[in-house]
Amino acid sequence: MIIPLDQTVSPPALGAAQSQVGWAHGHRRGFFLRPRVVAIGAVLLLAIAYGAYETYLRFTHVYEYDARVTADVVTISSRAEGWLVEMPALEGTRVDAGQVVARIDDRIAKLKVDAFKAQIEGIRSERARLKAERTFSREQIEAAMKTQASGVTVREQARQALKADLDFAKLELDRTKTLFASRVVNERQLQTAQATVTKLQIQLLQMEAEHEQAEGSLNEARAGQERLHVIDAQIEALTHQVASLAAQMHQQQVDVDDRTIKSPVPAVIDRTFMLPGEYVAAGQRILMLHNPDEVWVEANIKETQVGQLKLGQPVNVTVDAYPGVKFTGKVARIGNATTARFALLPTPNPSGNFTKITQRVAVKIDILNPPRPLKPGMMVEVEIDVR
Repeated sequence: MIIPLDQTVSPPALGAAQSQVGWAHGHRRGFFLRPRVVAIGAVLLLAIAYGAYETYLRFTHVYEYDARVTADVVTISSRAEGWLVEMPALEGTRVDAGQVVARIDDRIAKLKVDAFKAQIEGIRSERARLKAERTFSREQIEAAMKTQASGVTVREQARQALKADLDFAKLELDRTKTLFASRVVNERQLQTAQATVTKLQIQLLQMEAEHEQAEGSLNEARAGQERLHVIDAQIEALTHQVASLAAQMHQQQVDVDDRTIKSPVPAVIDRTFMLPGEYVAAGQRILMLHNPDEVWVEANIKETQVGQLKLGQPVNVTVDAYPGVKFTGKVARIGNATTARFALLPTPNPSGNFTKITQRVAVKIDILNPPRPLKPGMMVEVEIDVR
């Protein structure tokens, strides 16, 4: 405002100045009490508090938003080939450990087992016959040896007696010859003494022949023991043959058992790849299953944050499939290598250009008493308390 030069401005009165100051203070107080200003202030305070809380959590927690529920998914394959005749368990079915989940035609395999059993029984019968023959031969040989040994002993004693009689007869012949030369005895007595010696010599030769014959019979009886050794060798060979056939039969029985496929653990069937009536080759997968009670969360944590992790640290888990449901867990295992080491394709750097990328380490998180069932592959977010 322009004031003319010929006009003078008089100062305001004291009361008017005080009223203007009071009006300015009231105007400011009213401005801060306006609803819009109060709302903006409240929002700013909440934003500051939320930012401070988030900053606190960033220093005391490790977050990972790309985590997944996982489990040991078992692929059930066939060790034998044949026609798939039955699949009692369908997708989504829960089965117990040891429950049959698939059957393959086992008729031919069972017939092979029966053939092995028949061969084994035939060989066992032959072995039993040889054992009975051995027992009979042994008894005969022992009786013959006993008889022949007695005959040898008797003939040996008789030979010794005849030899003693012959020696005495020779002495008598010599004495008779001396007496005959002295004309004490006649020629008839000399001839009698000579005949006695000759007779005893013939008897001794005959007894020696009988003794040799008895010894020969005893040796023949002893040679019969070799026949027992031959039978023992045959029995031993049959025993090994039975063992070999039994091993082949057990192997064939394993093939029969493999045609009845059972669940190794309590599980739920995730997916089936075959239908009854299809031909299954050895090693071909039939279905996949997992134990629903053995699931966990796998989070790939940055290597810059792994140093803060320890086993047993509490974890809050948010499952995308169950919003608002609280899941809790704990750190169960910290990987010993980064995920890049398990990549199918290596990442060489032949050009020499290098771009540093933060690696990640797999961390296993066990879920404690999950309120809802978790399925492998579900997306989750984890919040690990590292305080």
